[in-house]
Amino acid sequence: MAEKPHVLIPSPFYKPAMDRLDEIVVTHHLYSAADPDKVVDEVGDKCIAFATFMKCEPELMDRAPNAKLIANFGVGYDAINIEEATKRGIKVTNTPDVLNDCVADLALGLLIAARRHIVDADRFVRAGEWPVKKLYGFVNRVHHSKVGIVGLGRIGEEIAARCAGFKMDISYHNRSMKPDVSYRYYPDLVEMARDVDIMVVITPGGAATKNLVNEEVMEALGPEGLLVNVARGSVVDMDALIACLKDGRLGGAALDVYPNEPHVPEELFEIRRNLVLTPHIASASQDTRMAMGMLVYENIKARIEGRELLTPVN
Repeated sequence: MAEKPHVLIPSPFYKPAMDRLDEIVVTHHLYSAADPDKVVDEVGDKCIAFATFMKCEPELMDRAPNAKLIANFGVGYDAINIEEATKRGIKVTNTPDVLNDCVADLALGLLIAARRHIVDADRFVRAGEWPVKKLYGFVNRVHHSKVGIVGLGRIGEEIAARCAGFKMDISYHNRSMKPDVSYRYYPDLVEMARDVDIMVVITPGGAATKNLVNEEVMEALGPEGLLVNVARGSVVDMDALIACLKDGRLGGAALDVYPNEPHVPEELFEIRRNLVLTPHIASASQDTRMAMGMLVYENIKARIEGRELLTPVN
């Protein structure tokens, strides 16, 4: 029986999915190896692919010259240098579609939690304030609110569908108008921010969208406005966000992503009201993570069998 092909795993992802890879390849887990360099020296030439979560440096690509696939666990691939991979004849794949619903669910969960102050109200009850203060303060409604979606891709459309269920007035900002949707299109992000109550960010990360949601956008969203980010931390200017939340120019925020994960700016912890924080869990359900992992599996299997890749991005 022929030896299984070898695969390098520079960065870990969902363990049950990583374990499934052992059915078809020999995996080498660099992130947990005592001496990763030694592992690469020993098996680099044997490896036909990388399986990873948002990590595969060009230097590592060079040390595994027969690895012609980077199977990325995640729909976003902005942390992988696509240009350098392409230059080396390496295909990159991602895991789109299977996480759309899960991310959209969390976006709506964050929106509702922040708009209705669910987290703060929970603290209010637990601290025994209800018998003393008698009444929790009034908040803004969710239904019939005006929501603007930044990035109406696959996930953005799922978020819009959920917002429609709450009878919300939906608009969107994209690089270009989508002819097949009826929502109002805003080519100018500041103008959309000025017209909506809630802004949900789900645009791709990378240099093109760095600090896209800046101080001007937040000021336009205003002291009653809510910003929800389930995209990438880099898309929102974090310094401006902290400043606008602290001085009231922005009403509230709900964040699942941050510029330097897993590190969260300590200034955010000082903001006790009108801010909900989650640790990048938008796709983190068991079913969704396994579905993502199986796309990694199937792309590697296609590479082994010489078939077309399922989800190439370059």
